[in-house]
Amino acid sequence: MIYLDYAATTPMSTQALQVYSEVSKNYFGNANSLHDLGTSSKDIVTQCKIELAKFIEAPSNGIFFTSGGTESNMLAIQNLLKASQNKGKHIITTAIEHSSLFNYFNQLEKEHGYTVTYLGIDKKAQVDIQHIQQAITSETVLVSIQHANSEIGAIQSLKEIGDFLHKHDVLFHSDCVQTFGKIPISVKACNLDSISISSHKNYGPKGVGAIYLNPNLVLYQPTNVKPGTTDVAGVAAFIAAMQENAPYMEKEYQRIKVLRDLFVSEVVKRDIAAEVLTFDQQMPHIISLLLDRVKGDYAMLEFNRAGIAISTGSACSIGHQEPSRTILALGKSADEAKRLIRLSLGKSTEQADLEKAAKVCQNIISHY
Repeated sequence: MIYLDYAATTPMSTQALQVYSEVSKNYFGNANSLHDLGTSSKDIVTQCKIELAKFIEAPSNGIFFTSGGTESNMLAIQNLLKASQNKGKHIITTAIEHSSLFNYFNQLEKEHGYTVTYLGIDKKAQVDIQHIQQAITSETVLVSIQHANSEIGAIQSLKEIGDFLHKHDVLFHSDCVQTFGKIPISVKACNLDSISISSHKNYGPKGVGAIYLNPNLVLYQPTNVKPGTTDVAGVAAFIAAMQENAPYMEKEYQRIKVLRDLFVSEVVKRDIAAEVLTFDQQMPHIISLLLDRVKGDYAMLEFNRAGIAISTGSACSIGHQEPSRTILALGKSADEAKRLIRLSLGKSTEQADLEKAAKVCQNIISHY
């Protein structure tokens, strides 16, 4: 099968698998234990924190490993709100955040008395910094803006936003799950107080992620941020995958961009009745299309029948695909939003894969 769903998950790299196996066999001690086996495991985790901190340009004492992107988002927001609980109860975010954050912010409104402002995006899929400026009040304690959207790949300008928020003493979080390991992320340059990342989006194991929490701002006891037994082998494999990919990050970005451009040209050449969502600031590995007449869940099944794995833009059950919040935020109709499909590219993607995908897409629409 041709795999074009890398934004959902990636296969573990050979190096990450080898590290996982090696550490599982030889460093199985609980990193919280005081004996030598525990100390050896703790040393591995400490070194992994140092390596990750270098990669995102952050202090290593702000790094904590988690079970993945969703937990990272939750823990980051919970700790930032604890640190600012006496300052106010207003949060600013966007209408296109990942569901793990969007649903949590809804819960904070309903159950904990927070007021949440959900900013829209413009036709270029950008959050207007002026809208952030206008939304800030004396009660604003946190702004949460994802780095890149998982459905359309639009990238937000974290540095511009971070510079402004830093001047106004407002905490800043970013969900960096879709950008980590693909484009540079500098916590320091962007004045970020927390970020969330996930291993399995970057050829590491599932069930592992990390957060950065600004140790200068967050009033927490480090041991209480993520209680429980650390998956030492998973953490080591996560960092091994990161280190394996890091030297080729820019080269791979450009290779994927060429493949994306090839697919777009195929859509035009074949006169495929679909709109490819393209923006000035966009992750090239995410290709989103709004098909003419054809629902996304039906198209996904037809792609699967043709031996190609893709996804729709949102979780759905067959025949009941919900319209994508992101597509609605772009000003599209609910019917258009239900016609979203997403192809996402990765290490193993080749030109022939996208040529076949374009042909299958053409056939699906013409025979619908």
